[in-house]
Amino acid sequence: MRILPDRSRFVSCATLAALVVGATSLDAEAGAIQTTRESIPALSESAVVSLLTVLPGDRLYNLFGHTIIRFRDPATGLDVGFNYGTFDFPETFLGGAGFVARFAYGKLDYKLQASGNPAYAVDWYADREGRSTIEQTLDLTSAEADSLLALLVENARPENAVYRYDFFFDNCSTRPRDVLERVLGAALTSGATDPGTSFRRLLDPYLLANPGVDFSMDIGLGIPADRSASAREALFLPVELMKWLDAATVTGDDGVRRPLVSRTDTLTRVPGAGEPESALPWPLFVAGAFGLALVLLGVFDRKTGRPVRRWLDGSVFSLAGIAGLILAFLVFISLHSVTKPNLNLMWALPTHLVAGGVLLAGRNPRWLRPYMLVALALASVFIVGLPFWSQEIPAAVVPIVLGIAARAAVLAFPATRPEDSNSLQRSEPRSR
Repeated sequence: MRILPDRSRFVSCATLAALVVGATSLDAEAGAIQTTRESIPALSESAVVSLLTVLPGDRLYNLFGHTIIRFRDPATGLDVGFNYGTFDFPETFLGGAGFVARFAYGKLDYKLQASGNPAYAVDWYADREGRSTIEQTLDLTSAEADSLLALLVENARPENAVYRYDFFFDNCSTRPRDVLERVLGAALTSGATDPGTSFRRLLDPYLLANPGVDFSMDIGLGIPADRSASAREALFLPVELMKWLDAATVTGDDGVRRPLVSRTDTLTRVPGAGEPESALPWPLFVAGAFGLALVLLGVFDRKTGRPVRRWLDGSVFSLAGIAGLILAFLVFISLHSVTKPNLNLMWALPTHLVAGGVLLAGRNPRWLRPYMLVALALASVFIVGLPFWSQEIPAAVVPIVLGIAARAAVLAFPATRPEDSNSLQRSEPRSR
């Protein structure tokens, strides 16, 4: 959503984990409004506080849904939405590249912003993106509603609005949970049960139609993503927050417990919205064909004593090295906590890029054979340890690693022939 005139935008809470930088735009009718306590009238007895959950869409930037806290007061004409999903996105290519770099580093700032006319946004989501919106009316007392509005207005002040985005633990879905907990305190409890699965698995239903994104995220997420999420931790996903609120109760001053959600309305319904269809798992098929070809070529080369396939091996190890550089950045440099440690670094070594470059250059330095022995050993340990690792490894990774191991074996144990005197199997001559 584009909030004019300051060009800040918001997309789904978790989408940037897929390194998606696209955004949608709304007209100025849904523009940002001033959020001083004096600029917003006091709530009357007829005021309604609700949570809007925009269901996931079918585009990369809206795969996980969105959440807005809405205040509507027929007596004063107030209708304002607070959302924690706004961020400043550069208009230029270089600015966009810097934005991606900040996200990869883990230094991306989001902010809370208030916008007028949430109903316009609801219609826009339905008409332009084919996304349904569900509204949960919260059963809050006048004092609780006033406290919640005052807290959000204070948080939306320029000096307070910005926060450091965290994929799983601090986003536009966890923040509404936090402000409700702060206002209602110990009176708020939820009977929602733990999902009984990991953070990684919680993402899977949203990525059924995007196997490429799913594969990329699975490789980039490390061991912390495979920890079981509690019911409260699962609320980084807007739909999970909606379910959590449905199971929540508030204990009043009289000791009587009441459901937090008094009614639920589907404001817009788009057939199939939020229900992605499974797509062909093409990464598995591509990786399977790739790995099988490398293994078969490795067996053939060993049997025939064929010289090194320097273009093939150079390309394979260069690509693995590039993947390793990205993983090493996420593990050792970035501020993200969910990307470290990552066992995929056992096969995607950044140093593979050097080995690949050497092979492409047609050289065969003395260190290449022992290096390939180490690469073969690490790949073998990785494959053998699959049943025991605490990190879930995508199935498509297995044939890739087997292919790398096969080519490393060919390079580590070359089968030389007399007629290969000019091949790369021979060591470089010593200088005299």
